[in-house]
Amino acid sequence: MGSENLAYALIQVAHNFGAAAVLGGALFTLWPTSRLEYGRTFAWLILFAWGVQIASGGLFGVTSLYYYGETPDLSRIALIALAVKVAAAITGFMLAAVYLMRGKTWTRAGVRRGFQSLAALAAIALTAAAFLRWFS
Repeated sequence: MGSENLAYALIQVAHNFGAAAVLGGALFTLWPTSRLEYGRTFAWLILFAWGVQIASGGLFGVTSLYYYGETPDLSRIALIALAVKVAAAITGFMLAAVYLMRGKTWTRAGVRRGFQSLAALAAIALTAAAFLRWFS
């Protein structure tokens, strides 16, 4: 087993758990019954998970640089998917952070929209990840 394969696999584990947490945390807060009273708890989970997504995504590139001296050669579709994924991750991280800083002043409808937005951003990032994977 090559050490680069182990590195990629371990990064992928963190990345997968982060993806599950960003979507799962938002959906659990919203459905099947509203759990908005636990919003701050789940916002911390989602903020941490977006951070894991951002860090592990960057580690994929760093690992490629370390082992191969270059980043992966991505097609145009994969580059667009990567840009969409990065934008969703940064936006999701920022939204969770803003909610944690100012969410106590939001209306219940505003909190619901915030978690709906977090769920949508997670779904966008997961969809972009599929395109990134298969068009790389």
